Amino acid sequence: MTLKANGLTGHKNGGEREKDDFYPTPPHATIALLERERFVGGIWEPACGDGAISKVLIERGFKVFSSDLYDRGYGKSGIDFITYEPKHKVPNIITNPPYKLGQEFVEKALKVTKRKVAMLFKLNFLESERRYELFKNTPLKTVYVFSKRLNFYSGTLEKTAKSGVLAYAWYVWDYDYDGKPTLDWIL
Repeated sequence: MTLKANGLTGHKNGGEREKDDFYPTPPHATIALLERERFVGGIWEPACGDGAISKVLIERGFKVFSSDLYDRGYGKSGIDFITYEPKHKVPNIITNPPYKLGQEFVEKALKVTKRKVAMLFKLNFLESERRYELFKNTPLKTVYVFSKRLNFYSGTLEKTAKSGVLAYAWYVWDYDYDGKPTLDWIL
């Protein structure tokens, strides 16, 4: 598949987006997060898709609850993260949410967790008047910027694959953190 560098994320030739913003996370992206952040307790992956993040977490010994609104053959389908109300707060959430619902996913995750939230977003998620209050009033700890751009397309999930056209980062909120957010890089 040849990608057209048209400046729009998730667009392939002809400008089509993947259905429902489904872009499986390359395994090395999740591994890079785990090399930099310590997660204690269970993890909910609320946009698990085909299990790309969940599988890495399970391989690393975490107890993971995987869910998604859509059935992609992994996890519990039919759960709308934005409207679902868990019975208890969960320790952690790690996900690559649908970007069109990014802020809503962050706000919901911060309501239903008690330790950490890590979300994979485009780097430009930082810029927005709408999200200013979100960043100002939440425990954003670190933004880990990928120095090599991630590629989310089928057949290109390995670290050695040609890089994508947009910059991505892990955004980590930590309830035990008090201070201004830091910036770090993933090589």
